[in-house]
Amino acid sequence: MIIFKKIKWKNFLSTGNKFTEINLIEAKTNLIIGNNGAGKSTILDALTFSLFNKPFRKVNKSQLINTVNEKDCHVELEFNIGNTDWKVIRGMKPVRFEIYKNGNVMNQNAAVNDQQRWLEEQILKLNYKSFTQIVILGSASFVPFMQLTAPNRREVIEDLLDIKIFSAMGLILKERVRGVNERLREISIRKNLLEEKIDMQNGFIQEIENTSKKDVKDKKEKIKNINEQIERYEDDLAEMSQELDAINKDMGMLSDCNKKLRKLGNLKGKLSNKVSTITKEHKFFSENVTCPTCTQNIEESFRLNRINEAESKAKELKKGYEELESAIKLEEENESKFKKITSEASQLTHEISKTSTRVSGLQTQTRDIEQEIQTITEQLKNRTTERHALDKLLGELEGLQKNQAQESEKNVYNEFAHALMKDGGVKSKIIKRYLPLMNQQINKYLQLMDFYINFSLDDEFKESVKSPIHDKFSYESFSEGEKMRIDLSLLFTWREIARMKNSASTNLLILDEIFDSSLDGFGTDYFTKIIKYVVSDANVFIISHKTDDLIDSFDKIIKFDKIKGFSKLV
Repeated sequence: MIIFKKIKWKNFLSTGNKFTEINLIEAKTNLIIGNNGAGKSTILDALTFSLFNKPFRKVNKSQLINTVNEKDCHVELEFNIGNTDWKVIRGMKPVRFEIYKNGNVMNQNAAVNDQQRWLEEQILKLNYKSFTQIVILGSASFVPFMQLTAPNRREVIEDLLDIKIFSAMGLILKERVRGVNERLREISIRKNLLEEKIDMQNGFIQEIENTSKKDVKDKKEKIKNINEQIERYEDDLAEMSQELDAINKDMGMLSDCNKKLRKLGNLKGKLSNKVSTITKEHKFFSENVTCPTCTQNIEESFRLNRINEAESKAKELKKGYEELESAIKLEEENESKFKKITSEASQLTHEISKTSTRVSGLQTQTRDIEQEIQTITEQLKNRTTERHALDKLLGELEGLQKNQAQESEKNVYNEFAHALMKDGGVKSKIIKRYLPLMNQQINKYLQLMDFYINFSLDDEFKESVKSPIHDKFSYESFSEGEKMRIDLSLLFTWREIARMKNSASTNLLILDEIFDSSLDGFGTDYFTKIIKYVVSDANVFIISHKTDDLIDSFDKIIKFDKIKGFSKLV
């Protein structure tokens, strides 16, 4: 049980720089009074801010800082659980969040969110929704249980029955299922890859084993046939090379015929010029006895001598010319022969090149076939190694299959356990077990407030209401005063269940302006009796504008007033 002992605050809402402190265990019944704006409801925001880092009323958290001083917003809450004393300090400007256990500060290196989670789950075992359902009722910002959504109703009940552990376990199991499924997917991928490798290895070994000695023999026979072709081509090459050598020899002998022909042509030209000159001289001296230029007589002996010399030279030149013509004809024949054998040499060279290319291609083919033979031979030698590799792959596959079976079996249990942890599982059975008691308590408190209806909740926390007048009602069918009685009955019931379960049980009960709203006078009388005699384990704080009819009914009166702009206890 949580025993809230003391709370104090400063620079909080309308409170100034001096601490306002309220003892939470001094009196059983406490009446907090004051005018509007005096600060009597500040205790609600101080409580929720210190424990849950949020205000109770609908204001922004930054608005909790006193607008005059604008700094050093500070709240301290002391409480006891069993033999352990706890204190929570929370502040803004500067930000402060400290948890003390028996005077020693805790978890200073932890992240704020982690520290807050530790406070709610490990120390209080109470969250904001549950706190506002069993500790506080009646404020305008309060959402009664019957106005909560179904999931939020369930959350409150799970806190009361201390079964949220099943939800946590459900999340753990869900994560485990997700983790196992992820591992199963990984195993499946690895198994598929391994099976592909095994198929490839089997195919490789099969290919090796299907390669026989006959294949090698056939390839060697092919190499033999190719070599024979190469030999024939090489014989042809030798023959063609000899023929080409002979042609080249002839070409060497005839290679200067063109040069000779040019020289003879030049000589023929010169000889022709000499013949023309001698012919003209012979004609001149034969036809002329006097000089046509000077008209003098040419000496006859001289003339005859020149004619004889010209005739003698002409005979010599004619003979030389004929010899020259024969030499030119011979060289022209040699030139024609040279052109012919040059063409033959070109054709022969081309054929030699083609044959050499064929030989080279056949030699490459031979090398390729020899490499194939070597590969086949090596593969035949490595069959044992490849079988060992296959056995290793099969062993890995067997291990994966066993792991897969183990993980699948594990997941069956995890999924089964996860199903039990869901809302329809163990939690639902526990809730169904307590529902009759809850409904009994609700109706007991309704009768104590002189409200005779049969109110019950089902396992989905939907209400069923019957009255002597009407068979069926709903919560929304009632007046505001009647709704308030139902809300109070639920509040008292949740506190009773919490006390029985020792889960979210607490000494503190704060009721904000319930006497100022729709709770009629008749209901008020019964309510005050319940507070005094039925809810005897609680320190009750009633916040109200009413004073006249209520003061005498309470052990302690706490009055707030606003003095010089600041809220103070008076």
